[in-house]
Amino acid sequence: MKIAAAPDGAHLLWDEAGDGDPLLLLAGQATGMAGWGPTADALARHFRVIRYDHRGVGGSAKGDPARYTTRLLAEDAATVLDAAGVESAHVYGHSMGGRIAQWLAIDHPERVRTLVLAATSGGRRNGGERDGAFQTALQTLLSGDPDVMAPLFFDPVWAREHPDAVRGFFGTDTFGRETSAWAKARHFQASRTHDAWESLGAIQAPTLILHGTEDALTPLADAELLHRGIRRSTLVKVPGARHGLHLDHPETVDWVRQFIAAKSA
Repeated sequence: MKIAAAPDGAHLLWDEAGDGDPLLLLAGQATGMAGWGPTADALARHFRVIRYDHRGVGGSAKGDPARYTTRLLAEDAATVLDAAGVESAHVYGHSMGGRIAQWLAIDHPERVRTLVLAATSGGRRNGGERDGAFQTALQTLLSGDPDVMAPLFFDPVWAREHPDAVRGFFGTDTFGRETSAWAKARHFQASRTHDAWESLGAIQAPTLILHGTEDALTPLADAELLHRGIRRSTLVKVPGARHGLHLDHPETVDWVRQFIAAKSA
Protein backbone atom coordinates (compact mmCIF):
# COMPACT_ATOMS: atom_id res chain seq x y z
CA MET A 1 0.00 0.00 0.00
CA LYS A 2 1.18 3.51 -0.85
CA ILE A 3 0.17 7.07 0.00
CA ALA A 4 -0.55 10.03 -2.32
CA ALA A 5 -1.06 13.58 -1.03
CA ALA A 6 -4.25 15.16 -2.41
CA PRO A 7 -4.44 18.90 -3.28
CA ASP A 8 -5.65 19.75 0.24
CA GLY A 9 -2.95 17.57 1.82
CA ALA A 10 -5.26 14.65 2.60
CA HIS A 11 -3.53 11.27 2.35
CA LEU A 12 -4.99 8.84 -0.18
CA LEU A 13 -4.21 5.14 0.13
CA TRP A 14 -3.48 3.48 -3.20
CA ASP A 15 -2.03 0.25 -4.54
CA GLU A 16 -1.12 -1.42 -7.81
CA ALA A 17 -0.81 -4.90 -9.28
CA GLY A 18 0.11 -6.40 -12.63
CA ASP A 19 2.13 -5.24 -15.61
CA GLY A 20 1.35 -3.61 -18.92
CA ASP A 21 -0.47 -0.39 -19.75
CA PRO A 22 -1.70 1.47 -16.66
CA LEU A 23 -5.42 1.11 -15.88
CA LEU A 24 -6.87 3.35 -13.17
CA LEU A 25 -9.95 1.99 -11.39
CA LEU A 26 -12.40 4.46 -9.85
CA ALA A 27 -14.79 2.86 -7.37
CA GLY A 28 -18.37 3.90 -6.71
CA GLN A 29 -20.00 5.89 -3.95
CA ALA A 30 -18.55 5.23 -0.49
CA THR A 31 -16.60 2.27 -1.91
CA GLY A 32 -12.85 1.86 -1.78
CA MET A 33 -10.31 -0.16 -3.68
CA ALA A 34 -11.45 -3.40 -2.02
CA GLY A 35 -14.77 -3.04 -3.80
CA TRP A 36 -13.24 -4.05 -7.12
CA GLY A 37 -12.52 -7.51 -5.71
CA PRO A 38 -12.08 -10.24 -8.35
CA THR A 39 -12.50 -7.75 -11.20
CA ALA A 40 -9.27 -6.01 -10.25
CA ASP A 41 -7.47 -9.36 -10.01
CA ALA A 42 -8.69 -10.38 -13.47
CA LEU A 43 -7.71 -7.04 -15.02
CA ALA A 44 -4.26 -7.22 -13.40
CA ARG A 45 -3.47 -10.19 -15.63
CA HIS A 46 -3.46 -7.77 -18.56
CA PHE A 47 -2.74 -4.31 -17.14
CA ARG A 48 -0.89 -2.44 -14.46
CA VAL A 49 -3.97 -1.91 -12.32
CA ILE A 50 -3.92 1.16 -10.08
CA ARG A 51 -6.68 1.65 -7.53
CA TYR A 52 -7.21 3.69 -4.41
CA ASP A 53 -9.54 4.47 -1.54
CA HIS A 54 -11.62 7.59 -2.11
CA ARG A 55 -11.18 10.25 0.53
CA GLY A 56 -13.14 9.33 3.64
CA VAL A 57 -13.09 5.64 2.74
CA GLY A 58 -10.83 2.83 3.95
CA GLY A 59 -7.29 4.01 4.54
CA SER A 60 -7.72 7.48 3.01
CA ALA A 61 -8.16 10.63 5.10
CA LYS A 62 -11.40 12.62 5.18
CA GLY A 63 -9.76 15.85 4.07
CA ASP A 64 -11.59 19.11 3.42
CA PRO A 65 -15.40 18.54 3.45
CA ALA A 66 -15.75 21.11 0.65
CA ARG A 67 -13.84 18.85 -1.74
CA TYR A 68 -16.61 16.22 -1.88
CA THR A 69 -17.77 16.95 -5.42
CA THR A 70 -17.22 14.66 -8.38
CA ARG A 71 -15.17 17.33 -10.16
CA LEU A 72 -12.84 17.83 -7.21
CA LEU A 73 -12.68 14.10 -6.56
CA ALA A 74 -11.31 13.84 -10.10
CA GLU A 75 -8.33 15.87 -8.88
CA ASP A 76 -7.72 13.12 -6.33
CA ALA A 77 -7.60 10.64 -9.24
CA ALA A 78 -5.04 12.80 -11.02
CA THR A 79 -3.02 12.94 -7.81
CA VAL A 80 -2.91 9.15 -7.61
CA LEU A 81 -1.69 8.98 -11.22
CA ASP A 82 1.05 11.45 -10.30
CA ALA A 83 2.06 9.34 -7.31
CA ALA A 84 2.22 6.27 -9.55
CA GLY A 85 4.42 8.12 -12.04
CA VAL A 86 1.80 7.74 -14.78
CA GLU A 87 1.28 10.51 -17.33
CA SER A 88 -1.74 8.88 -18.97
CA ALA A 89 -3.80 5.77 -18.28
CA HIS A 90 -6.85 3.86 -19.34
CA VAL A 91 -9.57 4.80 -16.85
CA TYR A 92 -12.45 2.60 -15.67
CA GLY A 93 -15.10 4.12 -13.42
CA HIS A 94 -18.12 2.44 -11.86
CA SER A 95 -21.20 4.41 -10.73
CA MET A 96 -19.90 7.50 -8.88
CA GLY A 97 -16.46 6.48 -10.09
CA GLY A 98 -17.82 6.87 -13.62
CA ARG A 99 -18.97 10.39 -12.77
CA ILE A 100 -15.49 11.19 -11.45
CA ALA A 101 -13.95 9.64 -14.56
CA GLN A 102 -16.02 11.94 -16.77
CA TRP A 103 -14.48 15.01 -15.13
CA LEU A 104 -11.00 13.52 -15.29
CA ALA A 105 -11.44 13.04 -19.05
CA ILE A 106 -12.96 16.52 -19.46
CA ASP A 107 -10.50 18.49 -17.34
CA HIS A 108 -7.38 16.40 -18.05
CA PRO A 109 -7.87 14.90 -21.53
CA GLU A 110 -4.16 14.27 -21.91
CA ARG A 111 -4.27 11.85 -18.98
CA VAL A 112 -7.02 9.53 -20.25
CA ARG A 113 -6.15 7.11 -23.07
CA THR A 114 -9.46 5.26 -23.10
CA LEU A 115 -12.47 5.57 -20.84
CA VAL A 116 -14.81 2.88 -19.49
CA LEU A 117 -18.02 4.02 -17.80
CA ALA A 118 -20.10 1.36 -16.03
CA ALA A 119 -23.56 1.85 -14.48
CA THR A 120 -23.22 5.61 -14.42
CA SER A 121 -24.81 8.85 -15.56
CA GLY A 122 -24.02 12.39 -16.63
CA GLY A 123 -26.20 13.72 -13.81
CA ARG A 124 -29.75 14.15 -12.52
CA ARG A 125 -31.55 15.01 -15.70
CA ASN A 126 -33.41 11.88 -16.74
CA GLY A 127 -37.07 11.66 -15.67
CA GLY A 128 -36.60 8.05 -14.58
CA GLU A 129 -35.13 9.34 -11.32
CA ARG A 130 -38.59 10.59 -10.38
CA ASP A 131 -40.57 7.42 -10.98
CA GLY A 132 -41.76 5.10 -8.25
CA ALA A 133 -39.34 2.28 -9.04
CA PHE A 134 -36.36 4.58 -8.70
CA GLN A 135 -37.61 6.10 -5.45
CA THR A 136 -38.08 2.61 -4.00
CA ALA A 137 -34.55 1.64 -5.07
CA LEU A 138 -33.17 4.85 -3.58
CA GLN A 139 -34.79 4.17 -0.23
CA THR A 140 -33.30 0.68 -0.30
CA LEU A 141 -29.87 2.19 -0.97
CA LEU A 142 -30.27 4.66 1.88
CA SER A 143 -31.03 1.82 4.30
CA GLY A 144 -27.31 1.08 4.44
CA ASP A 145 -28.03 -2.62 5.02
CA PRO A 146 -25.85 -4.74 2.65
CA ASP A 147 -28.31 -7.64 2.76
CA VAL A 148 -31.15 -5.37 1.71
CA MET A 149 -29.08 -3.51 -0.90
CA ALA A 150 -27.42 -6.52 -2.54
CA PRO A 151 -30.34 -7.41 -4.87
CA LEU A 152 -30.08 -3.93 -6.43
CA PHE A 153 -26.51 -4.66 -7.42
CA PHE A 154 -26.00 -8.37 -7.94
CA ASP A 155 -27.55 -11.58 -9.14
CA PRO A 156 -28.59 -13.37 -5.90
CA VAL A 157 -26.80 -16.62 -6.83
CA TRP A 158 -23.55 -14.77 -7.55
CA ALA A 159 -23.87 -12.82 -4.28
CA ARG A 160 -24.28 -16.03 -2.25
CA GLU A 161 -21.22 -17.55 -3.92
CA HIS A 162 -19.02 -14.45 -3.48
CA PRO A 163 -19.65 -13.12 0.05
CA ASP A 164 -16.19 -11.56 0.37
CA ALA A 165 -16.63 -9.57 -2.83
CA VAL A 166 -20.04 -8.36 -1.68
CA ARG A 167 -18.68 -7.40 1.74
CA GLY A 168 -15.79 -5.50 0.14
CA PHE A 169 -18.09 -3.73 -2.26
CA PHE A 170 -20.37 -2.44 0.48
CA GLY A 171 -17.68 -0.53 2.27
CA THR A 172 -15.64 -3.02 4.26
CA ASP A 173 -12.01 -2.39 3.35
CA THR A 174 -9.03 -4.73 3.37
CA PHE A 175 -8.67 -4.15 7.12
CA GLY A 176 -12.34 -4.89 7.89
CA ARG A 177 -13.29 -1.24 8.47
CA GLU A 178 -16.66 0.10 7.36
CA THR A 179 -17.21 3.49 5.76
CA SER A 180 -18.47 6.07 8.25
CA ALA A 181 -21.88 7.72 8.04
CA TRP A 182 -20.06 11.06 7.64
CA ALA A 183 -18.28 9.90 4.49
CA LYS A 184 -21.33 8.07 3.10
CA ALA A 185 -23.39 11.27 3.33
CA ARG A 186 -20.77 13.32 1.51
CA HIS A 187 -20.24 10.71 -1.19
CA PHE A 188 -23.99 10.52 -1.70
CA GLN A 189 -24.21 14.30 -2.05
CA ALA A 190 -21.29 14.36 -4.49
CA SER A 191 -22.86 11.71 -6.66
CA ARG A 192 -26.36 13.21 -6.59
CA THR A 193 -25.21 16.73 -7.49
CA HIS A 194 -23.05 15.59 -10.41
CA ASP A 195 -23.92 17.32 -13.68
CA ALA A 196 -21.59 16.90 -16.64
CA TRP A 197 -24.21 16.73 -19.41
CA GLU A 198 -23.21 20.00 -21.05
CA SER A 199 -19.50 19.10 -20.93
CA LEU A 200 -19.58 15.55 -22.31
CA GLY A 201 -18.71 16.78 -25.79
CA ALA A 202 -15.26 17.70 -24.46
CA ILE A 203 -14.37 14.05 -23.83
CA GLN A 204 -11.82 13.04 -26.43
CA ALA A 205 -10.98 9.53 -25.25
CA PRO A 206 -12.58 6.52 -26.94
CA THR A 207 -15.26 5.48 -24.46
CA LEU A 208 -16.94 2.17 -23.64
CA ILE A 209 -20.27 2.51 -21.80
CA LEU A 210 -21.46 -0.62 -19.96
CA HIS A 211 -24.96 -0.64 -18.53
CA GLY A 212 -27.30 -3.31 -17.20
CA THR A 213 -30.79 -3.55 -18.60
CA GLU A 214 -32.13 -4.18 -15.07
CA ASP A 215 -30.28 -1.35 -13.30
CA ALA A 216 -32.85 0.15 -10.92
CA LEU A 217 -30.48 2.80 -9.53
CA THR A 218 -29.33 4.36 -12.79
CA PRO A 219 -31.85 4.27 -15.66
CA LEU A 220 -30.70 2.70 -18.91
CA ALA A 221 -31.86 5.91 -20.58
CA ASP A 222 -28.96 7.71 -18.87
CA ALA A 223 -26.47 5.41 -20.60
CA GLU A 224 -28.15 6.20 -23.91
CA LEU A 225 -27.79 9.91 -23.20
CA LEU A 226 -24.12 9.42 -22.32
CA HIS A 227 -23.67 7.62 -25.63
CA ARG A 228 -25.22 10.54 -27.50
CA GLY A 229 -23.15 13.08 -25.61
CA ILE A 230 -19.75 11.39 -25.95
CA ARG A 231 -18.82 11.38 -29.62
CA ARG A 232 -16.33 8.51 -29.62
CA SER A 233 -18.40 6.16 -27.48
CA THR A 234 -19.69 2.60 -27.74
CA LEU A 235 -22.70 1.52 -25.66
CA VAL A 236 -23.07 -2.10 -24.56
CA LYS A 237 -26.36 -3.02 -22.87
CA VAL A 238 -25.81 -6.04 -20.62
CA PRO A 239 -28.98 -8.20 -20.54
CA GLY A 240 -30.30 -8.84 -17.04
CA ALA A 241 -27.46 -6.99 -15.32
CA ARG A 242 -28.07 -4.77 -12.30
CA HIS A 243 -26.01 -1.94 -10.85
CA GLY A 244 -22.98 -4.07 -9.90
CA LEU A 245 -22.43 -5.56 -13.36
CA HIS A 246 -18.67 -4.97 -13.22
CA LEU A 247 -18.49 -7.70 -10.57
CA ASP A 248 -21.18 -10.27 -11.22
CA HIS A 249 -20.78 -10.23 -15.03
CA PRO A 250 -17.14 -11.31 -15.44
CA GLU A 251 -17.51 -11.33 -19.22
CA THR A 252 -17.25 -7.54 -19.01
CA VAL A 253 -13.55 -7.94 -18.15
CA ASP A 254 -12.92 -9.41 -21.59
CA TRP A 255 -14.99 -6.69 -23.21
CA VAL A 256 -12.94 -4.00 -21.46
CA ARG A 257 -9.69 -5.69 -22.45
CA GLN A 258 -10.80 -6.07 -26.08
CA PHE A 259 -11.99 -2.47 -26.28
CA ILE A 260 -8.74 -1.10 -24.94
CA ALA A 261 -6.71 -3.31 -27.27
CA ALA A 262 -8.75 -2.20 -30.29
CA LYS A 263 -8.51 1.50 -29.45
CA SER A 264 -4.82 1.31 -28.59
CA ALA A 265 -3.76 -0.39 -31.83
